[in-house]
Amino acid sequence: MPVVLITPEVMLHKETRYVEMLNAAGFDVAYPKNPVFTRGLCSLEETIDELSVCDAVIAGGEVFSKSALAALPKLRVIARSGVGYDKVDVAAATAHKVVLTITPTANHESVAEHALMLLLATAKRLTFNDCKARAGEWPMQQSYPIRGTTIGILGLGRIGRSFAIRAGSLGAQLIATETNPNDDFVREHKIELVDFDELLARSDYLSIHCPLNDETRGRFDQAAFAKMKPDSILINTARGGLVVESELIVALESGHLRGAGLDCFEQEPPSPDNPLFQMEQVVCTPHIAGSDTKSQDDMGIEAADCIIKLHSGEWPADAVINRELQDGWKW
Repeated sequence: MPVVLITPEVMLHKETRYVEMLNAAGFDVAYPKNPVFTRGLCSLEETIDELSVCDAVIAGGEVFSKSALAALPKLRVIARSGVGYDKVDVAAATAHKVVLTITPTANHESVAEHALMLLLATAKRLTFNDCKARAGEWPMQQSYPIRGTTIGILGLGRIGRSFAIRAGSLGAQLIATETNPNDDFVREHKIELVDFDELLARSDYLSIHCPLNDETRGRFDQAAFAKMKPDSILINTARGGLVVESELIVALESGHLRGAGLDCFEQEPPSPDNPLFQMEQVVCTPHIAGSDTKSQDDMGIEAADCIIKLHSGEWPADAVINRELQDGWKW
């Protein structure tokens, strides 16, 4: 009987619809011995040991390196719970005929809601005022408006579009940078398309919604921060590697940036002494934007559905990343 390993921490040892689906389709469901395996901090040896039991995996943040994939001949499918797949060596997966899937329609609204929450929290200085009020203080420092400002969006994929729909109700002008825009959506929501430099220069609030790859890694560096509008706020619910944290810290300390709302970091979990945690103008969450209760269940169902379809000879084309495997691929 084929085995599916479920690794995301919030999905461990739960009787859920996706577990029922897998069992009904003839799969055994297993979980990693190390409950925090999915954080991607394990050695190569431990990674291979945990994954060696399975034919397919509903994956979180564990690393599928070239060396790991070479040592996992039993593995047929990596079903990522989410839309990012930067922890997977796609070329190596393809070479070993391991199908990589994502869950493209499951968590975009959750991420968009979370990004909007971070925007509001930074603008209205939520954590600062909450801590002061709880400490018995009663500061009267002003917060900042969103109405009448410009909200910039880097990336108008599913998440960026979902964020735009929500942000558009706040009385702000929307601008965006997107290489392949949906023209009907852009017109309907009155979004002005601009290049990256103009996005930086004009945005009072800039929300990142692009993937992490070789082209985008470290895109928000000293040069980018210098071009950002003075007193602006950066929101990142995408990937920590998009931002050079040491240079973000300098931009915040200098006052050039007013604040930041961050759900992801270069190192996860970050070091407790990360200077960002000491800054009152920064709101931090532990990479949970895409994991509210509904989206997590939806991701599990979508990932399980991909595995079941692939096992039965169907090809879930919209979810597969390495589509070149389709011709001739068999479980």
